[in-house]
Amino acid sequence: MTDPATAPGSAQQKIDTSVPHSARIWNYWLGGKDNYPVDEEAGDAYTAVFPGIVTIARSSRAFLRRNISYLAGEQGIRQFLDIGTGLPTADNTHQVAQRIAPESRIVYVDNDPMVLAHARALLYSTPEGATAYVDANVLEPERILKAAGDTLDFSRPTALILSNILGHIADYDEARSVVDRLMAALPSGSFLSINDGSRGIDPVFERAQDGYNSSGAVPYNLRTVDEITSFFDGLELVEPGVVSVQQWRPDGDAPEPQVIAEHGGLARKP
Repeated sequence: MTDPATAPGSAQQKIDTSVPHSARIWNYWLGGKDNYPVDEEAGDAYTAVFPGIVTIARSSRAFLRRNISYLAGEQGIRQFLDIGTGLPTADNTHQVAQRIAPESRIVYVDNDPMVLAHARALLYSTPEGATAYVDANVLEPERILKAAGDTLDFSRPTALILSNILGHIADYDEARSVVDRLMAALPSGSFLSINDGSRGIDPVFERAQDGYNSSGAVPYNLRTVDEITSFFDGLELVEPGVVSVQQWRPDGDAPEPQVIAEHGGLARKP
């Protein structure tokens, strides 16, 4: 996840190990090791209130994997713009896409210096494809598009990935504007993938998140399912629409999907 409060040019900033960071906490919940004691402490404090956050984190990652597999395998998408990528872990966007189509081109965007350092060190492309990294703030869509244009051809269909990033934009109208400005630059046949924590599903989750937001950490704002669905206005939702992420095209051997407080969907630009 990318925190919009971080200023542009953060790749040159010193990593602050005294303050917990959402991307590192999320990585901790995913089972990753790229975090600091302060992140583990914050993550453990959260799970003490709401243990289900680990399921949400891992279900979110699985949803993204299924999205990318569908896009590369069934829709023939070969370009991906992943904003707020977070720390590298298993089944990163380019790994999933390039397993299916080695010529796929992926641009990752984040503004956490630790994320960018790990991405550049660990995320290698296939020879046929390309992987690039942009240091930018999600609130700067035009800057993102300009930089990503060095790797992606925006005359060709492109998948825009916004996974657990829009909740960092406090104002809903501003979040809608970011999505609209990004999608406006993409041609017909492009896709939008969004998933975010949802309000109105699990009150224990909401209390835990509200407590985290009041702790001084960069806040993450849960949104109603209707609000998440509205990000897709004007686009053609892929079945089953906006649903709890475990329910979006589950793998055939997956356990019975549950309704958890993380909703997402995938839609095509007509």
